[in-house]
Amino acid sequence: MTAPPLPIDAALPALRAALRERRAAVLQAPPGSGKTTRVPLALLDEPWLSGRRIVMLEPRRLAARAAAGWMARLLQQPVGATVGYRIRRDTRVGPATRIEVVTEGVLTRLLSADPSLEDIGLVIFDEFHERSLHGDLGLALTLHSRVLVREDLRLLVMSATLDGERVSALLDGAPIVTAEGRQYPIETRYVRTRTDAPVHVAAAAAVHDALQAEPGDVLVFLPGAGEIRRTETLLATGGLGPTIRVHPLYSDLGPEAHEAAIAPSPAGSRKIVLATSIAETSLTIEGVRVVIDAGLARVPRFSPRTGMTRLETVRVSRAAADQRRGRAGRTEPGMCWRLWPEAAMMELRPFDTPEILGADLASLALDLADAGVSDAGELRWLDPPPGAALQQARELLGELGALDGTGRITAHGRRMAPLAIHPRLAHMLLRAGSLGLSGPAADLAALLGERDPFRGEGGIGADLSLRFDALRRGHPSASPAALRRIRAESRLIRRRLGVAEQADRDAAPSEVGLLLALAYPDRIGQRRPGSTRFLLRNGAGAFVDASDPLGREDYVVAAELDGKPQESRIYLGAPLALDDLERELGDQVIREESVAWDDAADAVIARRRERLGAIVLRELAIRDPDPVAVTAALLDRLRRDGLGGLPWTESALRTRARIGFGHRLDSHWPDVSDAALLGSLAEWLGPALGGITKRDGLRRLDLGRLLLERLSGEQRAALDRLAPTHIEVPSGSRIAVDYSDPDAPALAVRLQEVFGWAETPRVGGGAVPLTLHLLSPAQRPVQVTRDLASFWRTTYFDVRKDLKGRYPKHYWPDDPLQAEPTRRRRV
Repeated sequence: MTAPPLPIDAALPALRAALRERRAAVLQAPPGSGKTTRVPLALLDEPWLSGRRIVMLEPRRLAARAAAGWMARLLQQPVGATVGYRIRRDTRVGPATRIEVVTEGVLTRLLSADPSLEDIGLVIFDEFHERSLHGDLGLALTLHSRVLVREDLRLLVMSATLDGERVSALLDGAPIVTAEGRQYPIETRYVRTRTDAPVHVAAAAAVHDALQAEPGDVLVFLPGAGEIRRTETLLATGGLGPTIRVHPLYSDLGPEAHEAAIAPSPAGSRKIVLATSIAETSLTIEGVRVVIDAGLARVPRFSPRTGMTRLETVRVSRAAADQRRGRAGRTEPGMCWRLWPEAAMMELRPFDTPEILGADLASLALDLADAGVSDAGELRWLDPPPGAALQQARELLGELGALDGTGRITAHGRRMAPLAIHPRLAHMLLRAGSLGLSGPAADLAALLGERDPFRGEGGIGADLSLRFDALRRGHPSASPAALRRIRAESRLIRRRLGVAEQADRDAAPSEVGLLLALAYPDRIGQRRPGSTRFLLRNGAGAFVDASDPLGREDYVVAAELDGKPQESRIYLGAPLALDDLERELGDQVIREESVAWDDAADAVIARRRERLGAIVLRELAIRDPDPVAVTAALLDRLRRDGLGGLPWTESALRTRARIGFGHRLDSHWPDVSDAALLGSLAEWLGPALGGITKRDGLRRLDLGRLLLERLSGEQRAALDRLAPTHIEVPSGSRIAVDYSDPDAPALAVRLQEVFGWAETPRVGGGAVPLTLHLLSPAQRPVQVTRDLASFWRTTYFDVRKDLKGRYPKHYWPDDPLQAEPTRRRRV
C-alpha cells in the first residue's frame, strides 16, 4: 500500500492513542517542518499490533539513524529504548524497543531467521521510490511470507514521488493514502552553463552566485564523492570568507561528518552542503533555503555479458529532481537552481530505473535460495529480476559452492547468507578459516567493501597487496579516514566470524592473491606473452599500465575493472601463485585431451591440456593420438574449407563430372554435388585418410578413384557407355567430353574435324545430344549448337565466309557433308 509522501515520524504513545480511538491519526512531524503523516485505522488495528514491533525500512544508513534519533527525542528517550535502529556496523536496540528503523538488508536477514516475522506487526517500506535492490527483494519476500503464513501482517509502502498505482496493484488494490504535507513555496530557476564546463566548475560558480543573491544555507547535489571533493577544493580557494563553512555529505563519510552536515549553522554563519543523492529524501538539513542541482547521479550498472558492475553517471529522473527541489522548502520559502535548460526537463525519465534491473544479482540470488525460493517467478515483483543477470548470478554462486547442481542452497551457502556481505566475500571469509587466513581475509573484505584509500593518488598501481600492507602499517599517501573506516569494518567482520585479533598474522602478497581468487575465481587472469595484458578465466581481456608492477606477474586476480567491452582496465588486483591456484582451485581445473586442426602448423595436433576456463595452465603434445580422433579433426577442417581444399586433379574432376552426369540420368547413382560430398565426407573420404595428419599428406589421395568406388559394379560397367570420356570425330581425333554441366555435356572441336558428320553425337545411351563448341583453326569458338544438321544447312555458309577471310590458307569446302575432315591446314 502507498501512504504518505513522508515517513511515519510517530511516537509510540500517539500511535497507541490512534489505535484506541479507532480512527485515523494525524501525527505531527518536527516543529516548523510542515510535515504530517496520516496513519489509517485499516492498517493499525490494535489486536495484530499488540505486543509486536514495527519495523521501518530506510534505504540509507544516514536516514535510518536520523529517523530513529528524531522519534526517540520526541519520546524524550535515548535511541535504543522504545525506538532503535539496526544498520551496518551499528545496532541500537534494547529489550523494550517497539519501533526499529533498519536498512533494507536487515529485513532480508530477519526473514531468513524467521520467515513468519512472528513478533512484527507492521513493516513499513519508506522512500520506496528509490527502488533499491534490497527494497524490492524485501517487499517480494514479505508478500510471500504474508501469503504463506502471516495473513495478519500489515505492509505500508511510502514515498513522496511513488508510482502509487503500480504499487497498489501489486498489493491487490490496496488503498492509496495521500498526506498533503505543508510545503513552503519554492522558486525554480534554470541556469545555463557551458556545455564543456566540468560539473564541479559549474556547481562552484553557482554556489558563489547563490550566496550573493540569496540568504540561508545552500545544498548542492553532485553525482559522486569525486565531484564533491573537487567542488570543495574550488570553493576553498574562492574566498568564501570565515563565516561560510563547507560540509561534504556522502555515504562513505563517518557519522560525525554526517551530523555536522545536517546540524543547524551556528548563529552568524552559513553553510554549504555538498551532497550526493543521499540528501534527496528522509533528511531535513536545518537552514537550507537554496538547492543547487547538477541534475546528475551515479548509479551501478551490471553487465551480464562481462559479469562486472561499473558506476555510470546518468541524468536524474523527474521524480528525483522534484525530491531535490523539495529540500529547499522544508522550513521556509526557498529557491532551487537547476544547472540545465528548462526544456531539458521533458527529456528526463519519469522515475529512477529500479536497481533490480541493472544491478549485480548475486546477493539477491543467494537470499532467494536461502529463503527456499528456487524460481523467482514464484514471488510477486514490481519489476522481476532480469533472467540473464539472475542466471549469471546463480552460475557464480555455483562456482562459489553456495548452490548445488539443482540450484538449491548448500550448507556452505547457508553459512554465507547471514554474513550480510557480497557472496564473493562471504565465500572468501569462510574458506580463509581453513587456510589460517581469517584475519587477513577480514581485512581484505573490508578493503574491497570500502573506498580505495589510495584513490586519487598517483603511482600506487593496482596491487591490492600494497593496500593490505598500508592497512596494517600505514602509508603516507593513504587516506587516514579511509583506513580508519576499513579497520573498523574489519573488526566488525572479525567479530561476526569469531576471529580474535590477537591471533592475527600478516599475509604475503601471494596469499592476498589467493584470498582474492577465492572471491573472484572468474577473474583470474593469465599474462599474455610480452605484455601487461591478461586473458581472464571468463574469456575477457584486461590490462594494467605498462609501468604497473602487477603487469610483470604471470597470474593475477582482478577485483575491480572498468567493464569495457573489449578489454578492461584493472583498477584493483593482486598477484597469484600458480601453485596456490592449483592447490585451492584444482577441483575447477579441467583436464582434457584435444585433437584439432592447428592453423599455424597446417596440420592436426593432439594435445593434453589443463585449463581453468579460457586460461590454459599446461599443454603437452600427444605423440600417438587416437587415429579416429585425428581423422575426425581432419574431416572437420575439410568441411570448413569446402571441397576446394582437396587436391583435385583434372582426371579426378572429369571422373566426378561423369558420375554427376550419371546421377542426372538416374537418381540411384551417387550424388557428387558439393553439398552431397561435404555431407558424406566421412563415408567416401574418411577411410582413405588413415595416417594423414598434414595438409601436404592429402596430395597422395586419388579422389577420382575414391569416387569411382562409390559406384556399384553395374554402374561402373555402364559408366563408359553412358558417359564416355572421349568421342572420336570424323578426322580420327579423340576429343574429351566435358560433363561439368550434367544437363549439357559439351564437346569442343575444330570445325574442320567434323566435316562429313551429319548428325549431332549423343551420350547417355543416345538420350542426350552433346553441345558442340565448333572452333576456328585458332581454337576460338565460332558456333555453339546441339543441332549439327541444321548448322550445315543454314549457318555454316555465313561462318565459312567469315573464316575464309580470316584463314585463307585453310580448307573451307562448299559442301561440308561431302568434304574430307582434316586436322591440318589444307588449301
